[in-house]
Amino acid sequence: MTKSFIIAIDGPAGSGKSTSAKLVAQKLGYLYIDTGAMYRAITLLAIEKNVLNNADDVIELAKTSKIDLKYSEGITQVLINERDVTEDIRSKEVNKFVSPISKIKGVREALVKKQRILALNNDGIVMEGRDIGTVVFPDADVKIFLTAAISERAERRVKEYDAKGISVSLEEIKSNLENRDKIDSSRETSPLIKAADAYEVDTSKVTVEQQVEIILERVRQATAKRE
Repeated sequence: MTKSFIIAIDGPAGSGKSTSAKLVAQKLGYLYIDTGAMYRAITLLAIEKNVLNNADDVIELAKTSKIDLKYSEGITQVLINERDVTEDIRSKEVNKFVSPISKIKGVREALVKKQRILALNNDGIVMEGRDIGTVVFPDADVKIFLTAAISERAERRVKEYDAKGISVSLEEIKSNLENRDKIDSSRETSPLIKAADAYEVDTSKVTVEQQVEIILERVRQATAKRE
């Protein structure tokens, strides 16, 4: 598939995947890939084109749309068909529909192909999502599964919205996360599950610095095995 050193970071929404993955990639000088942003971009297009209820149309969007992820200075710029949608894909409406769109088999198949292509020709990548260690790169060098208590994840999301000047209740966020967990874990195609050989980290019990160090230690161990 690729000779890159691959670090797969999976877990539910709000578990700290993006924060950890970005910092690990930065420290190692690896390419950071946020697969969730790709599903959000397709969801945004489906909303704009009013095809949320037409799976065939959504699959066609996933197959034909050009998605670019550019990571720089702590920010992932997301472009779809050369349009910057970095902020748009984080809306409440996209949050509401991204899990139902992500469960469509044809959408996942199309985006997995794009994700594997993105990983080619790079010495090392840190890819985060929900099925990276189980489906996208089942032979990843390091597999991490992050989790956290639902209350902790909800509070993190509220803080994210507050930072953007958006007022959302804790209960609304908690309900949204619980619904997303249910859809993501029970979908037929590429469900959110921990890979058998993934190392689990409960991020509600450690600091960001500690979880990053835990991942880096796993990388050091895997690197030593390669040599």
